Amino acid sequence: MPSNAFRERRYRSQDGRELYYREYGRRTPGRPAVLCLPGLTRNSKDFHEFALRHGSRWRVLCPDYRGRGRSAYDRDWRNYHAKVSADDIRHLLAAANVHEAILIGTSFGGLLAMVLAVIAPTVVAGAVLNDIGPRIERRGVEKLIDYMTDERPIEDWDAAARRLSETFPNFTAFDDADWRRAAEGTYRARTDGRLVFDWDPSLVRALRAGTRLPVDLWPLFRALGQVPILAIRGCESNFLCEDVFDRMAEEVPSLVRVHIPGVGHPPSLHEPEAAAALDSFLAQF
Repeated sequence: MPSNAFRERRYRSQDGRELYYREYGRRTPGRPAVLCLPGLTRNSKDFHEFALRHGSRWRVLCPDYRGRGRSAYDRDWRNYHAKVSADDIRHLLAAANVHEAILIGTSFGGLLAMVLAVIAPTVVAGAVLNDIGPRIERRGVEKLIDYMTDERPIEDWDAAARRLSETFPNFTAFDDADWRRAAEGTYRARTDGRLVFDWDPSLVRALRAGTRLPVDLWPLFRALGQVPILAIRGCESNFLCEDVFDRMAEEVPSLVRVHIPGVGHPPSLHEPEAAAALDSFLAQF
């Protein structure tokens, strides 16, 4: 990747954690920024190709949440919570001098977009929800927990790519290079050269605790109805079922929906259908 493709930035959270984000493109007066919010265990690398594609026209910010990627880990796993993450994102926007943003949220990132629509509504210019809705399928969460608790180190990058391809057969990867990029966004190398997950293992404790507390997310989703909103669903998703996807359109009639055939949770956003939908969505701003 070009050394000047993005600028590495750091800022302090409300409780003093040093957090990291990538910045692509340049600020354009009168135009919102694009804020890319990754999944629960993911990081800024997931949006690299998207940001390169759109960085010539948009200022694109891609954060690592606390406990992921290059951001500091938290000593208290209870802080791996959507409300804390949303507060961290608000601090990022303040540090980056962003007053308005289009949110592109994959999975957990889409939940954060809903939260931000409630706690910082004037910031949200538009939103893309990638394979997430106000009701999450239990089977998807259970598979994610199983995946996160398999902390066996991996010998090399080829083995890491193979493990991902076996675990997520419906993920969009067109060739071996795609699986290698997915592995590089999932694992980090230890000092002994072996690979481990690039997130704090305590995340799984927070996920388990969160699943025991039922929360009605529909009011949060409806808060996004005040702005342009695009929802993308992988047709093989185990997180967002078709019934919920249909109800989302009933609750917010202005919702634009896109189905990605043959793809599970979540679409990579590199699929032709997803890329075309994103291009069309961004063109309205």
